[in-house]
Amino acid sequence: MIYDRIENIETYTALSERLAKGLRLLRTTDFSALEAGKYEVDGTALYYMLQSYQSKELNDRPEAHRKYIDIQYILEGEEQIGVGALSEMAEEVSANPEGDIWFYRGPVTNIKMGKGNFAVFFPQDAHAPGIATGDPAPVRKVVVKILI
Repeated sequence: MIYDRIENIETYTALSERLAKGLRLLRTTDFSALEAGKYEVDGTALYYMLQSYQSKELNDRPEAHRKYIDIQYILEGEEQIGVGALSEMAEEVSANPEGDIWFYRGPVTNIKMGKGNFAVFFPQDAHAPGIATGDPAPVRKVVVKILI
């Protein structure tokens, strides 16, 4: 997992060409002009989802992906994301292999994500996004999906 601020993305661009493209996309795209939805950049190899939702009091089902790396970037609002090692998850609750998402139960530590923060989740990282930092509140976020 990587957790940082948008102004530091160049630190991570040497890790892979696609990751670099995904990170730079966050800095160069005017998301304010776009509606919530899915946007392809390089077909299924690199795309992003623009999301607007209400944070919730609890997310006790961490998720993980096997085919994609997630970059989650907060545009407006704030939330907590529970993060934990996939190897420490106690049980698999449900799976949707076609959608590349598996849900688990297990220990997580919450990190606070505010405007300008991003986190990169690799297949070994379970994550439970959308948790309110206080009362549930609006969040606008970009999730970049990078095919491994």
